[in-house]
Amino acid sequence: MKEVYGVQCLARRTIFRRCQHHEAGRVNIKHLPRLGQAHVVINNATISAADELIRHNRLITTLEIAVELSINKRTVNHIIHKTLGYGKFCAQWVHKHLSENQKTARMGVCLTKKFPH
Repeated sequence: MKEVYGVQCLARRTIFRRCQHHEAGRVNIKHLPRLGQAHVVINNATISAADELIRHNRLITTLEIAVELSINKRTVNHIIHKTLGYGKFCAQWVHKHLSENQKTARMGVCLTKKFPH
């Protein structure tokens, strides 16, 4: 088989395992659910609670948020960075992207200041 299929050839053990599964009546080769921690669904309540904790205390850590909300630290990281768009700057959580009002305010400050040439 390796001569015909080359690198894409399945391992011998994989072929035997799939034959055993097929003989046992399993026709779907997709992964079955495994034991372990259940997948945490991130809902709007969790997101808003994390946002409220950050707005109340900008120096809060992800571990403190995870303990407060009773969720995984990786889930907290995902909420903070991907969903809410926060990043750490000088040990404080700040938004990564400025809103239009913030951009206009900064532009106004820059235009009114006289910078030395």
